[in-house]
Amino acid sequence: MPKIDSKWLLGLAVCGFAFAGTFASAEPQASHEHSAAHGEPVESNMHEFMEYYFEPAYKELRSEMASEPENNTGWKAIKAHSLVLAEGGNLLLMHKPYKSDDVKSWREHSVAVRKHGGELFAAAKKKDYAAARTAYEAMIGQCNQCHDGFHHGKPKLKP
Repeated sequence: MPKIDSKWLLGLAVCGFAFAGTFASAEPQASHEHSAAHGEPVESNMHEFMEYYFEPAYKELRSEMASEPENNTGWKAIKAHSLVLAEGGNLLLMHKPYKSDDVKSWREHSVAVRKHGGELFAAAKKKDYAAARTAYEAMIGQCNQCHDGFHHGKPKLKP
């Protein structure tokens, strides 16, 4: 039987452990990357989230929708704010219902805000004020329905 050099055997063992360690450490890293890739609220307090995310866009959009825009700048502002609010519906899906366990209703309202906000965005891209106004009012109505169900009807938004 040939004699095996102990240094060579030790080197082979170290390489083997290093190789195995690469696969062992890859699993938790992949798992961590997977969890980091999912949405997670930055602000968990719903009052704060509404005040700092939705309220500014709503206030600007309310002013912009008061009359048909006269130029591209006006339409661009409507597109920007309607997109923020529509995508806000997606963000709401990451949050828990405000002071309630009614997840089904929360999700329905969130999806409806996204839907109507998306319709408003699409109408603004076409510069179709009548369709934009209809979608805007539907979105605000949906916001108010959610406020009725989850926050005692407050605040009551006006189109």
